[in-house]
Amino acid sequence: MPTFKHFLTKPQAEFVFTKSAFPAMIAGYGSGKTTAGVTRAFELKKRYPKQKVGYYLPTYPLINDIAVPRFEEFLGEKGIKYSYNKKDKELKIRGMGSVIFRTMDRPERIVGYEHADAIADELDTLPTDKAADVWRKIKARNREKKPDGSQNTIGAVTTPEGFKFMYDRWERDPVEGHQLIRASTYSNLRNLPENYIEDLIREYPAQLIQAYIDGIFVNLTNKSVYSEFDRIRCATMAVIQTGEILRIGMDFNVGQMAAVVHVMRTGKDGVQRAYAVDELTGLLDTPEMITNLKLLYPEHRIIVYPDASGAARKTVNASATDLALLREAGFKVFVNTKNPFVKDRVLSFNVLMKAQRYFVNVDRCPVLVEGLEKQAYDDKGEPDKSSGLDHSNDAAGYFVNYEFGITRGKTQTFSLKGT
Repeated sequence: MPTFKHFLTKPQAEFVFTKSAFPAMIAGYGSGKTTAGVTRAFELKKRYPKQKVGYYLPTYPLINDIAVPRFEEFLGEKGIKYSYNKKDKELKIRGMGSVIFRTMDRPERIVGYEHADAIADELDTLPTDKAADVWRKIKARNREKKPDGSQNTIGAVTTPEGFKFMYDRWERDPVEGHQLIRASTYSNLRNLPENYIEDLIREYPAQLIQAYIDGIFVNLTNKSVYSEFDRIRCATMAVIQTGEILRIGMDFNVGQMAAVVHVMRTGKDGVQRAYAVDELTGLLDTPEMITNLKLLYPEHRIIVYPDASGAARKTVNASATDLALLREAGFKVFVNTKNPFVKDRVLSFNVLMKAQRYFVNVDRCPVLVEGLEKQAYDDKGEPDKSSGLDHSNDAAGYFVNYEFGITRGKTQTFSLKGT
């Protein structure tokens, strides 16, 4: 029996034939993710006809309206005989065993059966905790032993629905064996109606375009604080060079000290740009921060751009302010007479990113990246601080506001060169 690899798009084929234990196809609308899921299930059935494949969707109507018809169409086109038991939700393929369909809306009902491989379709549409519970329950069912002793697998196909379970497991902090395969709508263009993508672009705002066409995890609340940050467009591989001045934004919080290390470089176009190249997070207090900075960057001149409230705030010793400790350590301290309005600091940051003058080494600054992607406004229209995502954002923001801000100090203003 032939394989159908040549009918698939590149990301579909990668998902269908990967050797990874837990592949996830994170895909835009119309990218063919369900086709990829169906084809992967079929290929697994060819390889292990005596072992079951479990196919999961959020609800029973989706099984009846989407999954089963797609399997029937697929098998019909190949001339393969099958029968479907609607009551048991089991599709029996002649000579290839069966696929069982289950839903993810009631995780406690994922019990009492076994399979050797599974596909979870649209897992990211579930709330984060529920998706994690479903994933654990599917894993528990995925225990039929294969005749060749190979590993059991669970694949997922889904649109990205914000920073939820799929983001945490496959992109933010990938777990071993978890492979992320991104599929944009453009990858399946040959199978889409004319003007399909153009119509989507007209209908959706920019953030949703990134998610539902490009297959990228973005903040879907429409209340993102740093709306101009994009981990691809704003990414850099820049690292600290010998002799460079390090410009360190710093936020004071007892037990949650945060610092973002920047370098500033002027391009061939004469425009100065900032690069976040390292970060320090979760430190106890200012003395511990100072110790770490001296150990990590002994050969560099350091300029600190701190929270202006550090002139009065004390993270450790009541006899010394945080700013005084930084100066005594030999660091140059650039600080405004008072903190800017939050809205001005955020605006300055967004303007700089939009102008492509602020870049982040996403590998070396993962906490900053998460904060820029995920921090949202609360119900009062203020940046939410309850999630703990604000510390690195604020630290970087003090540097950005001082060097590139809309306002500087009490009265001085200057233009944003290159914007």
